[in-house]
Amino acid sequence: MLCDECKIRPATVHFTKVVNQHKTEAHLCQECARKLGDDWLLEPGTTFHHILSGLFEAEPAAGAVGALPTTKKVRCSNCGLSFADFRRLGHLGCSQCYVEFEQQLEPILRRIHGSIHHTGKVPRRAAAHLQRERKLRLLRQELAEAVAKEDYERAAELRDRIRRLEQGEPDTGEAAAANH
Repeated sequence: MLCDECKIRPATVHFTKVVNQHKTEAHLCQECARKLGDDWLLEPGTTFHHILSGLFEAEPAAGAVGALPTTKKVRCSNCGLSFADFRRLGHLGCSQCYVEFEQQLEPILRRIHGSIHHTGKVPRRAAAHLQRERKLRLLRQELAEAVAKEDYERAAELRDRIRRLEQGEPDTGEAAAANH
């Protein structure tokens, strides 16, 4: 396939742009792609930060389902960044910001990624450990629910499964869990 711009060199860069269900494709050679840059992709004056801030601003009205909860914490206790600063800058100040602004970040992460849980690749050497930790977290949540429902038989079963997992034994209670 030849470059759409110069019609001489082979197209090695392929762009697809969809705006209001209207799809535009461009197949360019390296040289023409470099010349055009990102100009044809975005409206004039649009920057990456504008795109990110658009994700933050497209929030439901306060009180609506999915609206960002308000918080009494105005600034991160570690770095001093406010949530308003994050929205303006497009990045957090430190790792503690994730904890401090958890409620505000959750709807944004859901909107961007479709989930708040990592579902991508996991390093092989850490996979078993992470899977075990995830299983423990889920079992502890299930245990809390069983206690809240006063289902003490189920709670005891979950407690025992948690203990076995914490001691490094395999989880043999999965079949029993499927029956509940």
